[in-house]
Amino acid sequence: MREAHKLTLNAIIASPSGSTPAEAQTFLDAHPEIEAFDIVLTDANGVGRGKIVRRHELMSIFEGGRHMPISILGLDITGEDVHETGLIWTTGDGDLRAWPIPGTLVPLFGTQPPRGQVLMAMYHLDGQPMSSDPRLALARQVEILAAKGLHPAGAFELEFFLLANERDADGKVQPAHAVLDGRRSAKTEVYSVDHLHGMEPLFSDIYAAAKVQGIPAETVISEYAPGQYELTLNYRQDVIRAADDLVMLKRLVRAQARRHGVTACFMAKPIEKYAGSGMHFHVSLQDKAGKNVFTEASGESWSLPLLRGLGGLIQTMAESMLVFAPHANSWRRFVSQSYAPVAPTWGVNNRSVALRVPAGDAKNRRIEHRPSGVDANPYLVAATVLAGITKGLDEGLDPGPETTGNGYESAITRTTMPVDWRAAIEAARASTFLKGALGEDLHRTFVAIKQAEYLRVARTVSELDYHLYLHEV
Repeated sequence: MREAHKLTLNAIIASPSGSTPAEAQTFLDAHPEIEAFDIVLTDANGVGRGKIVRRHELMSIFEGGRHMPISILGLDITGEDVHETGLIWTTGDGDLRAWPIPGTLVPLFGTQPPRGQVLMAMYHLDGQPMSSDPRLALARQVEILAAKGLHPAGAFELEFFLLANERDADGKVQPAHAVLDGRRSAKTEVYSVDHLHGMEPLFSDIYAAAKVQGIPAETVISEYAPGQYELTLNYRQDVIRAADDLVMLKRLVRAQARRHGVTACFMAKPIEKYAGSGMHFHVSLQDKAGKNVFTEASGESWSLPLLRGLGGLIQTMAESMLVFAPHANSWRRFVSQSYAPVAPTWGVNNRSVALRVPAGDAKNRRIEHRPSGVDANPYLVAATVLAGITKGLDEGLDPGPETTGNGYESAITRTTMPVDWRAAIEAARASTFLKGALGEDLHRTFVAIKQAEYLRVARTVSELDYHLYLHEV
């Protein structure tokens, strides 16, 4: 019996992720200069965790995976164990096996000595998916739709701030100086092309890094706050790869910003008097013939699948908000007229609603899901959105009337949504829908991590507390 168990632990199996040693060998042959690799597993918070391995170790990872502790998926945002996840001592903190994700083995731009990177996914030792891995939760929702003959396509938008490494005189973060000439603007330079020129060397390196990694980074925009920018990504027919793009893009933006002496900030609301940063998710569904089922027929206002998908997203939005706004800071973004949605509304070509149907060619019809902050995990966001659309299709849900005009003044009151982080945690904990969307194990893991983080924040006495109360009560 002990010998059989030992065999199970040590046996080399075919990669359950679909990766092959041939991919690694081809890459090594093409890049003899690369000396080491970041192997990166994305946890529930969207944080990349893993190791840097030497060049000679890469082939063995593609041949047999790499053992990693199960607890790596049960950490809070600071990297502390959350025992309530059931992934720490309940399991003896044993090892599982992480496998490379095909197509994510890439060079890292500008590293010295040269390094590469590969994303990983976690599996049990027998090759079964590890059910607390966020990427595998998304894969499961894609499989559910595939069984219905539907295939999701999509893309994310990345909003972020470029901040100075030093704080201002009041200890607040401040926009970065232009890396070209050192100028700093404290104005809202929304859509200013000339303002972008000051960051041209940094954005040139971001585009170069994206090119070598195969990330379809496209338009850059000066956004709605000083120091805020947006990068768009081209649409992917494979929605899982679209989420990989976002994970990889955040990593490279952070790295290139650091090399240029500034900080790339992916907090949802880093500066109190300006708009926060979102992570809008554009999604559509194709049938087996490649036809977009959200496209309306001639003479039809909107397609039934589009309306039902919107209906599912509206009905499940409140209980899903913890996925879209997972941190204490996330909830500071939801301020009226800040271009962040505050109610489960939908509309056409309207940026004051949560679910926007962009104007344009009908063949490209899609839903722009707008509630998520840039601090959310794209795998969890996509998994939850797809599950909501599936629910709408299965149950024939009606989204209700389109919101026109100012969605912030919608008749749908904010009482239908959680009002703060704690309420979102409780809504998520009680949600049967979210358990199905994420899977029971990941649902337990994610809610436990958020509860632990909430308690850490709730018991912290901040500088604001002293300012308000020290000499007053």
